[in-house]
Amino acid sequence: MPHHAQPLKFLMPGWYAIVMGLTGLTLAWHRATPAMGGLADSIAKAVASLAMLVFVVLAVATVVRAWRHPEAWAEDCRHPVRHTFIAALPISVILLATVAVTFHGPNPLALGLWWIGALAQLAVTLWVLARWLRGNGPGGLQWASATPALFIPIVGNVLVPLAGVPLGQADWSAAQFGIGLMFWPVVLILIVVRLAVQGLWPERLLPAAYIFIAPPAVSGLSALQLGAPPAVAWGLWGMALFSLLWVGMLSKRIAALPFGLPHWGMSFPLAALTALTLRLATPGSAMAVLGTSLLALSSLVVVALLLGTVRGLRDGSLLTPEPVATITPVAT
Repeated sequence: MPHHAQPLKFLMPGWYAIVMGLTGLTLAWHRATPAMGGLADSIAKAVASLAMLVFVVLAVATVVRAWRHPEAWAEDCRHPVRHTFIAALPISVILLATVAVTFHGPNPLALGLWWIGALAQLAVTLWVLARWLRGNGPGGLQWASATPALFIPIVGNVLVPLAGVPLGQADWSAAQFGIGLMFWPVVLILIVVRLAVQGLWPERLLPAAYIFIAPPAVSGLSALQLGAPPAVAWGLWGMALFSLLWVGMLSKRIAALPFGLPHWGMSFPLAALTALTLRLATPGSAMAVLGTSLLALSSLVVVALLLGTVRGLRDGSLLTPEPVATITPVAT
């Protein structure tokens, strides 16, 4: 059967990055409510509704795909890079629980979603790290897997306190937060070493560089939720802002790329930095102006990504076989 006749086979776990981007933007707009009032709240609720709709569609499609194309799911699990995106599913659940708590306060549905997402995220993290114990052989920790996408299953744990603390699960939240903090610098070092010995990851994955922004930005939000001193959050905000300036140097090359699913890797990190900036801002301050500017940027990026996704689905350029990257061994 030709590829265009079975697009569901190519619905990779990375599609949940759309939910991550939309929920992140929801939380960013909600942070703008004190300054912008009802307009920001209405936009936040509209984006939240879209995020839930996209998640439901993807969840149903994922189940159907696993039933019709089990070999495709198995290939995702074996793939040196794609397996990391499996964590985007439990992260999406954690973020949806966070959105539910944000708008409706602690409730049984949000608590159930949070526990499902938190425990699934912990399981995926353990599964990914278990692969590292295979060494650098097949299925192990290879340079091909050392891309910013590796942050997703590791640092997704630092999201847990955002909803966990208001849901009365502060102790567990702090424990899982610690797992993310433990392995965040490990992944950072792996990626920097990969740049030195193997070079940059494939061109089509360049937008994933924006994921560097997410760990410090989300850690800052979660640290404040856990009661950390503001100075800690400010330090993490500085890391996130510098990460934006650093990866922003790739923007011209990213803009020249044809649109693809990896572009969604830009959305959640930008939204997380926006939310942290607005969280630290005081009315009328320079931080408030910066936060509003970042909110506008994040919103424009998400709108552009949504339009690109609609076009890609319409013309059949997205649900297709993944290009095989050529990796040139580096002489020792």
